[in-house]
Amino acid sequence: MGKLIGYARVSTRRQTTGRQESDLLAAGVRRDDLYIDRGVSGARASRPNLDVALDAIHAGDTLVITTLDRLGRSTENMLAFAYDVRARGAGLRVLNLGGGDVDTATPMGSMLFTIMAALAQMELEIKRERVLDSGSKRREADKSLAGDGSPSATARSEAPCGWWMVVSRLPRLLAILACHALRFTAAPAAYVADSRC
Repeated sequence: MGKLIGYARVSTRRQTTGRQESDLLAAGVRRDDLYIDRGVSGARASRPNLDVALDAIHAGDTLVITTLDRLGRSTENMLAFAYDVRARGAGLRVLNLGGGDVDTATPMGSMLFTIMAALAQMELEIKRERVLDSGSKRREADKSLAGDGSPSATARSEAPCGWWMVVSRLPRLLAILACHALRFTAAPAAYVADSRC
């Protein structure tokens, strides 16, 4: 059996990796096999200590992370990373993905990882869209206060629009999807036979 190599990352220097470190150590990662990047964005393709962790991985080892977003922001990057780890003969294990562990060394774990990577990217893009929309609405509200004739904030808030309903339910939908995937992983035959699904 190979070693467990742990990786933790925070985007800013003010953030702490304490919880990630605790989870990784509890999962069996030894402290000297734990690599941490501080103040490094997940949007960057290269993260210094992640590169060192990858160099430390040998066939049969497993890279362990706490959450999917520690690897990156885009589905393409996450899938390429998982492929790179697999090409080295190693596995990738995500501890907190839908309430349980996901190990890409198994076909089901690999499928679940792919689905969750796509959903993580979608969630990020929706969040960006909301931020941009919020900024444009604030700018419009500022213009209406200046008296330039643009619609008031009240009129905009009463406009027929339901996209926010989908976005507000996204975390629940992700949790439900993860729950179903984990139930299927645990017992595929029982899951298929269950008429509630």
